[in-house]
Amino acid sequence: MAETTTTNVAPATFIEGESKLYLDELKKAIGGLKGADLSTILGPQFIADTDLLTKKAQDLAVSGVGSYQPYLQEAGRLSGLAETTLGGVPADIAAARSSLGTAAEDFAAARGMIGPEAYKQFMSPYQQDVIDTTLQEYDFQAAKGAQGVPAAAIAAGAFGGGREGVQRAEYQSSSDRNRAGIQAQLLQQGFGQANQLAQQAQAQRMGVGAAQAGLAGQQLGVGQSQMGLGQLYQGLGNQQIGFGQAGQGFLGKDISALTTLGGMNQAQNQAQLSAQQQLLSQQLYQPLTTAQQYGSGIMGLISGYPGQTVTQTSPSPSPLQTGISAGATLAGLYRAFN
Repeated sequence: MAETTTTNVAPATFIEGESKLYLDELKKAIGGLKGADLSTILGPQFIADTDLLTKKAQDLAVSGVGSYQPYLQEAGRLSGLAETTLGGVPADIAAARSSLGTAAEDFAAARGMIGPEAYKQFMSPYQQDVIDTTLQEYDFQAAKGAQGVPAAAIAAGAFGGGREGVQRAEYQSSSDRNRAGIQAQLLQQGFGQANQLAQQAQAQRMGVGAAQAGLAGQQLGVGQSQMGLGQLYQGLGNQQIGFGQAGQGFLGKDISALTTLGGMNQAQNQAQLSAQQQLLSQQLYQPLTTAQQYGSGIMGLISGYPGQTVTQTSPSPSPLQTGISAGATLAGLYRAFN
């Protein structure tokens, strides 16, 4: 029966020693990691806090919410004043038109008091009665006076003669002239009074018309003032809205600037914390990393100086023995995988 001899040839001694040292270092490094406190390299302490500028931006954003409301309220109040003020303008304009219409009527009436016939409407309705009564009295007195002519003729010794007739004619002619003068004087007096009254009435109507025209100008001026005031209120209301919008815009710019600066500061702080975390992580894993690098070198040496197993069979097996051996090997592999 053939005898089989198996000989294991180990790697070089220095490689075997370094391999043991590597295994020791590897075990030590892994053991250190098992008991390591991972909270030293992981956790919220490596997350940068919100920067103070960012917090200030947030506070501004919160406090600025609704800050434009007072401006809108004031704009609403001014808009209401403008509406009320402008609402009175049509009434002022209507009053001015009415006053102008009245002034036109007064001026038209005053024009009717100018001309040769204007005095008639101011003649006294008792003018003719006064004239008639005065003339009647005159005629009565003249008749009494005429009775004295014959007496005068008798005294002069001319009664019944031509001289008496002449005296009667002269008396009558003088009486008639006096009567006509009185009548003319009464008529002239009535005309003068009527004409004076017409002029006074015309002046009065012209004055009233001018006053109405002045009143219309004042009322129109009030309407224009009201309109200007209403427009002023509207402008002030728009300014309030503009102030509110501008304030919001400035606040938004401040918030944006603070947020940007705060973000930059936070990013810088986060970069420092991340660098610190990386350093601590490297320090924690450095033993294992060093051991792994050391192991990589050992594996390179082993590949250069590999160990081997030499099997010798003496004498050489017969074909039957070789077959039996192969069968046993296959059976062993089958058992190993099943």
